[in-house]
Amino acid sequence: MFKQSQVRYFRYGNKLKYNNLFRGNGIKMSSIIEVWDLAKAYRTGRGKHKRIIEALKGIDLQIEKGEFFGLLGPNGAGKTTLIQCLTTLLLPTRGGGTVCGYDILREPQKVRASIGCMLTGERSIYWKLTGRENLDYFGALYYMPSSQRRSRIEELKDMLDMKEFLDRRVETYSSGQKMKVAFAKALIADPPVLILDEPTITLDVHASRELRAIAKGINHNGTTVLYTTHLMFEAEELCDRVAIIDDGVIKSLGTVDELKDTMGSGEDRIIRIEVPIIPDSALPRIEELEGITRCIVKSAMDNGGERELLLTCRRPRDVLPAAIKILADSGAAIKAVEVEPITLETVFIRLTGRTLEESTREGA
Repeated sequence: MFKQSQVRYFRYGNKLKYNNLFRGNGIKMSSIIEVWDLAKAYRTGRGKHKRIIEALKGIDLQIEKGEFFGLLGPNGAGKTTLIQCLTTLLLPTRGGGTVCGYDILREPQKVRASIGCMLTGERSIYWKLTGRENLDYFGALYYMPSSQRRSRIEELKDMLDMKEFLDRRVETYSSGQKMKVAFAKALIADPPVLILDEPTITLDVHASRELRAIAKGINHNGTTVLYTTHLMFEAEELCDRVAIIDDGVIKSLGTVDELKDTMGSGEDRIIRIEVPIIPDSALPRIEELEGITRCIVKSAMDNGGERELLLTCRRPRDVLPAAIKILADSGAAIKAVEVEPITLETVFIRLTGRTLEESTREGA
């Protein structure tokens, strides 16, 4: 179902030519996406209030052909800015990059012809048109022949289960239906590179699971996928490699197992202690325990209404009895205790000193 099209269409003057992205035309590359020293800064305010905000601070990155690559980080980390530079929507302050061998600064049209993007979900499609008209329009922008557009739309209609609403105006759609059409728009030209920026952010659990399964299936059939998320489980479930990005820099990069191995001896664990009320007098005493490397209170807002104490430590069996005794002596009611193995959240906490949920809320 997800056959990789070998032919792409470009227009030179009034003449339609064909360009094979995989066979010839001098395109030889070890990586399908390359970025070097990519930086982006913004000026805000005036006079005394003038500030320079560095959204990206010099990113170096290589993504191999056929990879499912994840950018994991909170809101405001620089994920979307990096994506917008790669898709030629923003000009970097310095540095550069290539996509499918095309330079993002010197060959923006060829870059755009080589990628499918789902950036801002439902806002990237026209509400006064039907879903079918949207897909036909965006297919025409890739210079796809009308017969190919029609057959591809039918294929996407079945793939994304859009039969019931595809011929209605987008303004009548639910959020999930708009997101499906936006996803179909990214797939319309069967691009060699698919870029998905927080694609499940407005979807319910079922629709999110469905979209992830389709994205993984497309990747299995040869398409390179660049996927940004702030959800740990999505990165662990989908990605061949993950880059943790925060404050405009890449903190760590590798496979999920490689990132976990950066924790050192392999004995680092997170202890989760569910405590509805944590006495102020208990926290300083727990933080002073030997072996504790992080002590974070996870609020009810982050945790479905339950308050948690997260302790990162090397030897849980030594730390846990002492921590429980301190809480009990302080009058805290302990509801549950769990010792977790190393996860991406463990790595993120060690790199940034806070949970991803906390970082995302602050960034928003």
